[in-house]
Amino acid sequence: MLEMIVNFLNTLLWGKLLVYGLVGAGLFFTIRLGLIQFTGFKHAAKLMMISRQNSGDGLSSFQVFCTSMAARVGAGNMAGVAVAIGAGGPGAVFWMWLIAVLGMATSMIEGTLAQVYKVKDDDGEFRGGPAYYMEKGLGQRWMGILFSVLLILSFGLIFSAVQANTMTSALTSIFDVSEMGVGIAVVIATAFVIVGGLRKVAHVSEVLVPIMAMVYILVSFIIVLMNISELPTVFMLVIKSAFGWQEVAAGGVAYAISQAMQAGIARGLFSNEAGMGSAANIAASATPNPNHPASQGYIQMMGVFIDTIVICTATAAIILLAGDLGNEHDGVALTIHALNSHIGELGSMFFAFAIMLFCFTSIIANYSYAETNILFIIRHNKLAIHALRFGVLGMVMFGAIAKIGLVWDLADVAMGLMAIVNIIALLLLSGVAVSVIKDYRNQIKLGAPPEFNSDKFPEIKPHLEEGIWKNTSKAEE
Repeated sequence: MLEMIVNFLNTLLWGKLLVYGLVGAGLFFTIRLGLIQFTGFKHAAKLMMISRQNSGDGLSSFQVFCTSMAARVGAGNMAGVAVAIGAGGPGAVFWMWLIAVLGMATSMIEGTLAQVYKVKDDDGEFRGGPAYYMEKGLGQRWMGILFSVLLILSFGLIFSAVQANTMTSALTSIFDVSEMGVGIAVVIATAFVIVGGLRKVAHVSEVLVPIMAMVYILVSFIIVLMNISELPTVFMLVIKSAFGWQEVAAGGVAYAISQAMQAGIARGLFSNEAGMGSAANIAASATPNPNHPASQGYIQMMGVFIDTIVICTATAAIILLAGDLGNEHDGVALTIHALNSHIGELGSMFFAFAIMLFCFTSIIANYSYAETNILFIIRHNKLAIHALRFGVLGMVMFGAIAKIGLVWDLADVAMGLMAIVNIIALLLLSGVAVSVIKDYRNQIKLGAPPEFNSDKFPEIKPHLEEGIWKNTSKAEE
């Protein structure tokens, strides 16, 4: 009975509500921001180049970017892409690209709002995200609490088990190791990082994320070069499959398109998290350079681009260039099979290395999201933080040794509901975000270093945390 209810909710959420909601929101924000994915891409790349610097004591934009990428880049970028292609055909890749482009605008809005309404905790760290802008921007604390509970359940606890399960499945199938042994090792490594809190998570992510991303992209690039003559054929296959052109003769065009759209959009949203509200939790923790809310929005926008357009596309290229891989539907097995077909047994070794890093960094980054939301619900309570840490470690061990198909589906339900709550808040607060982003762009046009002056926004100034922006405001003359 429970399984039937969960399946119904997932079909409703991911087959209809979220597809329309997130695509619609992405289109709305794209239009309101004047195609910022394209007009602002060069500037976003420029900000990435200076993102290691910050103008205060908080985390740098680069550390925050790496932490958000640690959560985004996980099993979904490898096994998840394979599942999407298996369910929707090569055309699913095209719809992943499209949702990523739209999601860049949504992520720009999310990152900006997270910065606008951020607060400082007892340890002097910046905290923020959807729960905080729901309380401060909309005056709806109940809404923030609902979002926080859903995020803690899905990202903080259940996804920790899912990532540990994916890692264990890969390592035990490639190497002769026990599930229990892998679980204990992951628990110890996770505990070592999360006991240091947000700053330790950011420092570890800053080291691991660039390494894992660059190595994965390099290997993918080598595979593409090895099969360069096949690339045009594969690209056309993606386009034709996306619009059902090869199914015309069989009369299954509408069904083929709907399957490709549903699989690609769902996997794209799951991977890049644009509109989910998850990445916005860490976006608030930065002291960006320039120290203006919109500058962090640009950085978060680049996170969506790199996650889906770069890393997910790399996985898709590996799989599609491998040709016919039979009827394998398991994402992990399909990706390993594809890698082995290109580079032999080294493929399995490389997959083990990649999935180990991808999943581990996702676990610690998801913990940081949950920590921020625990502090939102139960402020100034160290006991709650310790309970969360034990909960995360317990779920990691559970995921390593258990079969968690239903648990994964439950996480999808929680994440889907969380996304709906966040989309509503984003739409209601979009006017604030757009005005702040326009202020930033106007200052850029004038050739001045952008600086956030809350006095320019009398309608939101009373709702901002006192003292957060005091060192960056210029007194108007």
